[in-house]
Amino acid sequence: MLQNPEIAEPVEHESPALPLCVDLDGTLIKSDSLFDAVCQFMHRSPARLWQLPLWLAGGRAHLKAEVARCAPLNASRLPYNTEVLSYLRAERREGRQLYLTTGADGPLAERVAAYLGIFAGVLASDGVTNLTSGRKLALLKTRFGEFDYIGNSRADLPLLASAGQAMVANPTLGLRIALGLRRIPVARIFLDRRPLPRTLLKAIRIHQWAKNILLLAPLALSHKLHAAGIGAVIAAFFCFSFMASASYLFNDLLDIDSDRRHPVKRFRPFAAGDLPVTGGVALAILLIAASVVILPLLPHQFALWLAVYIVATTAYSFYLKQVALVDVLMLSGLYTLRLLAGGAATGTEISHWLAGFSIFLFLSLAMVKRFSEIENLRERGLTATHGRGYLVADLEQIRSFGTACATAAVVVFSLYISRPDVEALYKHAGRLWLIVPLMLFWLYRVWLLGSRGEMDGDPVIFALRDRISLLVGLCVLAAAISAL
Repeated sequence: MLQNPEIAEPVEHESPALPLCVDLDGTLIKSDSLFDAVCQFMHRSPARLWQLPLWLAGGRAHLKAEVARCAPLNASRLPYNTEVLSYLRAERREGRQLYLTTGADGPLAERVAAYLGIFAGVLASDGVTNLTSGRKLALLKTRFGEFDYIGNSRADLPLLASAGQAMVANPTLGLRIALGLRRIPVARIFLDRRPLPRTLLKAIRIHQWAKNILLLAPLALSHKLHAAGIGAVIAAFFCFSFMASASYLFNDLLDIDSDRRHPVKRFRPFAAGDLPVTGGVALAILLIAASVVILPLLPHQFALWLAVYIVATTAYSFYLKQVALVDVLMLSGLYTLRLLAGGAATGTEISHWLAGFSIFLFLSLAMVKRFSEIENLRERGLTATHGRGYLVADLEQIRSFGTACATAAVVVFSLYISRPDVEALYKHAGRLWLIVPLMLFWLYRVWLLGSRGEMDGDPVIFALRDRISLLVGLCVLAAAISAL
């Protein structure tokens, strides 16, 4: 709540006479339409990013108009503040005149007003005048004389100070402080945002850090565990995790539009408007800085693989995820890259057997992830993915590719444990055969669940939350330990 002794208790309008003017960015919607459009523009036209500073040189209103023209946002998928929207609809039913008054570009504001169908008029930026702060106040005074207003940031402070009733939605810290210092009474506060700590953890996808345990695999499988190696793995784990989280943030920023079309991904922090784009960029910079601080503690070869990871994920975010089959090859390659990075961090050579096994295994898991997404689309009556290169018609082909890769991974593992030199590493090497049926059971179960539409997301993360998968993992670990 606002720390302001002058804040009034929420009151109901008995006879709302004053027009109610509502800001768009950060108020009616939880995000900033300009930054959302810039992210969409970056995704659609990365080769034209050089135009942004040229447009900005023509003024902020010109920038908004050009970005909105090149990357128009869909009004039906914007993250609306449900508390504000419910209040506006109630006021509209009471006969109150509502006006959308925003610094956003005019055509976008018109689309929002047309979609909601509750506004009597729209006042917005026009490509020449950026309708914010003092300019907006002057226009509202000329147009209405007196008015009530809902805003969210310090730019709205002059309007809130002049309004008959000042109301705020998800107010920024700067606005909270300014309202308190100027003792401006606030009639209503509309809060619609998830708790920040939970949002940040979700944004950096901290659960995805579990994948980076693969950095330990080369050292563990070499049967040469030592303190220095374990210390290097821990440093590499955090260095890689911080950089991976920054990559996820960058990917989600580019995917805002696609995520808002998805029944599950639309709840991601950027798509849902729970984390502003500027906050995400700042968080990504902090994570990259933390990774760079750790990097000098590790060998140069590790830095090389980390650089490869950055280039690969950037290429994936901008383009490769839209190319069928290339996207899954890239995803599986990123898992194998973690093994190579772990080997470089500890000075452990990666065997050809481990590399071959990981390629087939993780390619199968990448395939089942795509298969599950397409299966869910089919159940919803859609025919193609958005932002991906797949059709629902590809379903059976992807299933055949994925199950073949799963079987190939088990075959490679079986051939490896059949080698005579494995007996030099394991006293009871024959017990490793117990792992084969466990692997077959888990992989085919994952594909079975995917075929039933009961899996929606990363199968590795699914495994960490699924009791049967965890039990299988413990059995595999027990079999490996018993073979030592």
